[in-house]
Amino acid sequence: MVEWDFLLEITEDLSKIGRKHRDAPRFNEVEPFKYYFTGEGKIKYEELDEYDGKFTRREILSRYLLVSVVLDQGPDMIGVRELLKRVTTALYRQEIRIFHRPVDFFKEIGISIDEILSKHDSIKRLRAEDWARENKSSPSKYNLFFAQSMRGMISTKQVLDYAIHRWGVPLCVPLLIEKDLMSCGKISSQPLVDYIESHFSAEKMARQLKNHERYGLGSAIGDKACHLFAKMYVSVLKLVKYRRNDNGWTGFSYEVPFDSNAGRVLFRTGFLLEIASLEDYEKWEVIQKKRGKGGLNYIRVTNIRGKKTTKIPSTSRFFSDYVRVVKNYLKMGQPRTIKIQRIPNLLIYELTKYGHDYSVADFDDGLMYVGTNYCFNHSDPKCKDCPLNKLCKGYNEKENLITDYRT
Repeated sequence: MVEWDFLLEITEDLSKIGRKHRDAPRFNEVEPFKYYFTGEGKIKYEELDEYDGKFTRREILSRYLLVSVVLDQGPDMIGVRELLKRVTTALYRQEIRIFHRPVDFFKEIGISIDEILSKHDSIKRLRAEDWARENKSSPSKYNLFFAQSMRGMISTKQVLDYAIHRWGVPLCVPLLIEKDLMSCGKISSQPLVDYIESHFSAEKMARQLKNHERYGLGSAIGDKACHLFAKMYVSVLKLVKYRRNDNGWTGFSYEVPFDSNAGRVLFRTGFLLEIASLEDYEKWEVIQKKRGKGGLNYIRVTNIRGKKTTKIPSTSRFFSDYVRVVKNYLKMGQPRTIKIQRIPNLLIYELTKYGHDYSVADFDDGLMYVGTNYCFNHSDPKCKDCPLNKLCKGYNEKENLITDYRT
């Protein structure tokens, strides 16, 4: 049987940690957008719909966010965010206003690529040593350029591929929407915002970021990045305009943007093993035997999506609450089975019954904080200092959950 008290307690603790240590991108440090923010770095929400050229500030921030989450799929989140900030600032200083006029990126592709290369070199000098220490790697391997392959994200040296696929594709989305509107004799000061909020829920929107036949980013964006966009748009930056009071756009109306940090923490603590068996995870290739670093077992958490648990019977009150969450908040229709990636949504919903108002963003930020500060992806994590160690089954009962698995 599922230990619901354990799952609720660890969800609450992670959400508390995440709320305290919010993973908020510092868009206020991007020179062209500084006046969108107060001196304390907070968005001037009352001015979000003011025009900046042809478009509203809300629209420009949404465009920047879309490129940001695509780049955040890279190997060093601090580095890729700094790269985007520095390149954007450098291009705008040369009147290459890629978020106001996305076509500028392509018209001046030589300058765009030169700035990406030069800013990457400067960030490598700043970040490589710390990154190597954190990942038990070599500074010479530091590289923010990445591409999609059958093995997932891989490092690449081809900057043109990276620039067009990772920068160009998300920049094309608002450009294409704007062109389509113009062909119908329409104009909008926030075409991307209108498109984003045309969906019934943040979860549906996240899926369409990748899969929409005309505007979907396809292989340029992963499931994690799609859900990271939803998290940032709804709960962190709070850019929602039209659907603020809509159940489909609440703090648990999108799924967790699972990444390696999330997978590592959820597996080692025993969270995932409450929901399905080790054999199930091996069958689904969430756990891949001896395919991790040093010949250890590899956790590929993204393979969880779509997998179903049989541990929660349809007669359980938790099942009926799960149905409510999926239908009323994710807006995904009547479920017959429970999908594992939606269990955090259920648990966060359950916590509302105890007076809490946590969001998926809080839970995910907790996973990020623990994963990057304590639950390292090597043989010497900081378990004794970890704020989850009283609950963690890897620390208290099954050390092999820590020693034998990597992400």
